[in-house]
Amino acid sequence: MNNFLFENKTKVYFGKGGVKEYLGCLLEHYGDTVMLAYGGGSIKHNGVYDEIVGILNAEGKRIVEFPGIMPNPTYAKVQEGAKLARENHVDLILAVGGGSVSDCCKVVSAQAKVDEDLWELENTKHTRPTAFIPLGTIVTVFGTGSEMNNGAVITNEETHVKGAYLGAMPMWAALDPALTLTVPHAQFMSGAFDTLSHCMESYFGSPRGRNVTDDINLAIQRNVIRNMRIIADDDQNLDARSELVYDSAMAENGMLKIGKSTDFQAHMIQHQYGAYTHTNHGMGLAVIHPALYRHLAPEAPAQFARWAREVWGVDAKGKDDLTVALEGIDRLQTFIGEMGLPTSFAEMGSDASDETLHKVADTCVLTGGCAKKLERSEVFQILTECL
Repeated sequence: MNNFLFENKTKVYFGKGGVKEYLGCLLEHYGDTVMLAYGGGSIKHNGVYDEIVGILNAEGKRIVEFPGIMPNPTYAKVQEGAKLARENHVDLILAVGGGSVSDCCKVVSAQAKVDEDLWELENTKHTRPTAFIPLGTIVTVFGTGSEMNNGAVITNEETHVKGAYLGAMPMWAALDPALTLTVPHAQFMSGAFDTLSHCMESYFGSPRGRNVTDDINLAIQRNVIRNMRIIADDDQNLDARSELVYDSAMAENGMLKIGKSTDFQAHMIQHQYGAYTHTNHGMGLAVIHPALYRHLAPEAPAQFARWAREVWGVDAKGKDDLTVALEGIDRLQTFIGEMGLPTSFAEMGSDASDETLHKVADTCVLTGGCAKKLERSEVFQILTECL
């Protein structure tokens, strides 16, 4: 394993009814003004909004609403939120929703505390923000694991760049598996696949060979697959949903990256594809992963073969590592289809013109942690294999 430093300060309140049980007590630690941030308004139809507002009112908080955070949050939306937070002297940001809401609010928290543009601060001056408005999260859509890290993915619509920012680390996260019942089945499964993707992206890095981080990772992958299959047959199964909620947090709280350089090439490709097409993140990953892995497996056959054996149960007897690896990738693609997720851009109904795919290939980040560093021509080839 590589040398590492590890710390995670987010306190997790896990379990059914956690918002009602803990939110009032948590609010006592902050000032009077709370920014209530959420997405398209679904929380107003499923009772979540009324419950949270009732608790905020009972604690005497002044509520500043920040609605309309979109699935691929934009830099303009971040600036809108930061301006609102500054003007109202917000003491706490309460992000209610999925990873997009959380990501947006992390950057709002940081941008509200500095006068200069955060993109310039982080990418030109290479300086990280150091002051934040405290942030708490109530997660209703799981899969990103955003509630337990300080990373955020934001789309700059002017430049067509969907990229990473560093923002606030959530002080705490309320993870109530019952809240996942309020979102559509397809959205939940897309989020669950995002969790699996995070695990795979962390596993297919370096160093290769057996280590405790990868042992934990492969176990979580098996758990995600098993429980996604349960949900596919029994959408209301709260035990399986609970497992997937915890899997999501584990996949992105840093545990699976300890002592490793990770991959995340599939994410980098999907981020740019999403920047041009505004498509669902988890579904895009489901399309991209098998095609990408068929290009990477020949460069790290032993690592892919272990994954095929231990995650997908491929019988390796009498087969070389690459044959085993490719069979594992085939099983991944079959699983994706069985879960009702798309296996091609055509199934997604998204733009897959040569012009768009060339733009994605020419602008996506090329990672150094994968089995090989791709050329842009090969990224374009991978994208055409997703048609």
